[in-house]
Amino acid sequence: MSTSAPDASRSLQPFRIDIPDGDLDDLRQRLDRTRWPDELPGVGWAYGVPRDYLRELVHYWRHDYDWRAAEARLNEWPQFTTEIDGATVHFAHIRSPEPDATPLIITHGWPGSIVEFQEVAGPLTNPRAHGGDPADAFHLVVPSIPGFGFSGPTRETGWEFHRVAAAFAELMRRLGYRRYGAQGGDWGAAIARELGRIGTEEVIGVHLNLLPSGSATSEPSADELAALSPRERERTLASWRRGQKWARDEQGYADIQSTRPQTLAYALTDSPVGQLAWIAEKFKQWTGAPERPEDAVDRDQLLTNVMLYWLTGTAGSSARIYYERAHAAYWGEPPQPSTVPTALAVFPHDNFVPLRHVADRTNTIVRWTEFDRGGHFPAMEEPELLVADVRAFFRDLRDRASVPNP
Repeated sequence: MSTSAPDASRSLQPFRIDIPDGDLDDLRQRLDRTRWPDELPGVGWAYGVPRDYLRELVHYWRHDYDWRAAEARLNEWPQFTTEIDGATVHFAHIRSPEPDATPLIITHGWPGSIVEFQEVAGPLTNPRAHGGDPADAFHLVVPSIPGFGFSGPTRETGWEFHRVAAAFAELMRRLGYRRYGAQGGDWGAAIARELGRIGTEEVIGVHLNLLPSGSATSEPSADELAALSPRERERTLASWRRGQKWARDEQGYADIQSTRPQTLAYALTDSPVGQLAWIAEKFKQWTGAPERPEDAVDRDQLLTNVMLYWLTGTAGSSARIYYERAHAAYWGEPPQPSTVPTALAVFPHDNFVPLRHVADRTNTIVRWTEFDRGGHFPAMEEPELLVADVRAFFRDLRDRASVPNP
């Protein structure tokens, strides 16, 4: 698939991360002055992040973690900002050395960031250098969702995922890509799916590692279960039970961010330990980590992800995407059908059990892969599995993408 060089329009501004020393000094001082709460004995993670674990992680953050090294690594990616629909959109644009690489926009979710993709960017853009087939190469566009990180804060209401998808479609047009793929998980999955739904002439395929509205949202009836195969029947019941447990034990963060993101923002913007705890808990609960988040993801990578929220002060504006969705006109309605070829990579420790018969109602599923390990952040937890599945999906689609980029 041929592509042109990026549009040299003045609307695309080169960007380099360069955090002032004063901001890092302020962080260290705040960490030194942490006011620690009490804790019930012997409750583990049941009530939230255990204090002893967080003390240890904060000590490492304060004394051993190297932001400047992390900053330098992120700056290896060419980065830009542009103004779209009144919002600043920050993105990395990592072009492959293979001239016929397939353009791919890959999108994070909450509480993630572009940091999620550090381990997959090289194999996706330059498979030749990572033992792969150069025909599987991608030109990567890695945006920060408006309101997140260097795309934040947003300056007006209404930035729900439909609007984000429209903005990202415009971003790809500005970069000169007429035909491209989309990939995402969490909010990135909702955005990537919507990109495909609205861009049937541009998007050749959508690869997801989470399917919005793809699980059992209500107790399955006897008639529904009777129509399913034994395996799908078992998965449907498991999905329903998991959803019930989620509503009881895990959904509180989303309820807060869907209703009072501004109230939450004061605490997370003032306390780095509060911001760390709010995010680190999810890397324990939503992965296959048996004891602590670092069992599933690299500790420094986790802290770099947290730093993008802390240094940009976007705890509140990133949470607003939950509020905007919950107050959008489409809230509560079933997803609109998507005709774009769609792949789903199913990782067992993710939040919900996706169901094929539910997915097929509103999606054009052409690839469904179930893995035996990994969770909500596969680009960090199991990068090789994710890369292989993305390559395989788009390899099957390449011949269909007959309209070249200019």
